[in-house]
Amino acid sequence: MKAVIAVISDLATDMRVRKLAMLMAEEGLDTMVVGRYSGTTLPVTIPRVRTTTLRVPFRKGPLMYLTFNFFLFFRLLFRGYGIIVASDLDTLVPCYLVSRLSGAILIYDSHEYFTGQYGLQERPFKHFLWKSAERIVVPRADHMITVSNSIGELYRREYGVDPLVIRNVSPDITHLLPHDRGELGASKEDLLVIMQGSGLNEGRGAGQLLAAMNLTERVRLLVVGTGDIIERIRRDASLSPAGSRINFLPRMPWEEMMRYTMCCDAGLSLDTDTCVNQRYSLPNKFFDYIAAGIPALVSPLPEVAALVEKYGCGKVLEAVTPEVIARQLQLLADDPRLLSSLKQNAVEARRELHWEREKVREQELVRSIIKSKSNR
Repeated sequence: MKAVIAVISDLATDMRVRKLAMLMAEEGLDTMVVGRYSGTTLPVTIPRVRTTTLRVPFRKGPLMYLTFNFFLFFRLLFRGYGIIVASDLDTLVPCYLVSRLSGAILIYDSHEYFTGQYGLQERPFKHFLWKSAERIVVPRADHMITVSNSIGELYRREYGVDPLVIRNVSPDITHLLPHDRGELGASKEDLLVIMQGSGLNEGRGAGQLLAAMNLTERVRLLVVGTGDIIERIRRDASLSPAGSRINFLPRMPWEEMMRYTMCCDAGLSLDTDTCVNQRYSLPNKFFDYIAAGIPALVSPLPEVAALVEKYGCGKVLEAVTPEVIARQLQLLADDPRLLSSLKQNAVEARRELHWEREKVREQELVRSIIKSKSNR
């Protein structure tokens, strides 16, 4: 049986899509992933999975979404797919239309609470269009998956659906070799912390973190990724008194990013409560830090804070302010025993928060769909 996953993001950095694709291939499905070529798309190879990207003439904005969805519809049509997975709302409409025309099973994998994104609710017409698409199509999907219990509950209340919650838990990385922290100018005495971000945008705490660095000693920061404000952050860092202790690396394949993460002492997840989506998010980077065996300093958002408190694998900040961030960073830099204890707790948390355990329910869903299609 043929299956396809449609996604508008970069396949090289979207581990959620890659994990689902590999799971479907392991279950014997002839699996294809269709993504978007953005002009800066990184090469990617997924074992036993074919990948392709659609080139659209626009890089962003409404015309990008419109043309991508138009091209995606015709790319999926008449291909004989038995299962179609729409990754997020921005691929759902063409996937739904093709599934109804072809008789394919439609799975909607909502990576976030799309219509509750930062900035979208402040644009009434755009919000109306996306919300209308969501309202029409989500209740008609055959199956739905999402990323956190809180977001699942939002969809349950709005549309009467019952999403399967599959968290963005990272796969095993113990086979990877960490980079030498000396490459980043960090000595053994320094506290080396990392902030990952495929979307370093407003509301992610980057500005507060830069200001906090000026209030610390023996703390070095590594920022990996890109986003709407990355150039401004780079410029501000170059003018900062702490600028010599801050390193920037571009967006890179996930495995390479994890090698850098593994050589750090702690990770930062500083998303602020700017919108419903971020309030109930469960960031990928948190699970990446746990996979790397390092503790996380996180903002006081309910889902991620609950996990940090449950496993003792980091610290929950009282607020995302320069003073609070600096105080926690300096505490870790000054107290090696505390840092060692938190690292050990992160390693223990990894025994439960790993993909082989998390994927079981998703695997059961895929198997049940294969069985139902085979019995038709």
